[in-house]
Amino acid sequence: MTEPKSFHSGEVKKSVIIKAPKKNVWEKISKITELSWLNGVKKTVFKSKTKQGVGTIRKITFDDGNVVEEIIVGWKNEEYFSYIATSGLPLRAYHATISLKSLDRMTSQVTWQSFLNSDEMTKTQFLEFYNFMSSFYKDSLGNLKSSLER
Repeated sequence: MTEPKSFHSGEVKKSVIIKAPKKNVWEKISKITELSWLNGVKKTVFKSKTKQGVGTIRKITFDDGNVVEEIIVGWKNEEYFSYIATSGLPLRAYHATISLKSLDRMTSQVTWQSFLNSDEMTKTQFLEFYNFMSSFYKDSLGNLKSSLER
């Protein structure tokens, strides 16, 4: 018997503590087309006239050829930005927020959290994608930490 396909939802949340002032961390993560810290990114370009804040659209091309388009839907300087994926993922909905808080003058915490709702897929397919996203967040935040703690 084959596994039935249906819609699945989940939340992915990963955090990292970085030994760097909040201002320095924000400076890096708010440059939303400079994603050297993101795992497997080949290039990122703006698809909008807006280059920062709500309404900014970016297109991310990954090493594996996958292309994801995202639009910024929330922005508060030095606090967070939120975005939704509009194409490129096997999902009906993807809403993510990368937030930043200062733990002390020289230490910051970055949290990357998303809600996702799949296209029709089996539970196994969804769990594989969910686990991929979880690892992607963890590895990318590790890269961000390494790049800022040099």
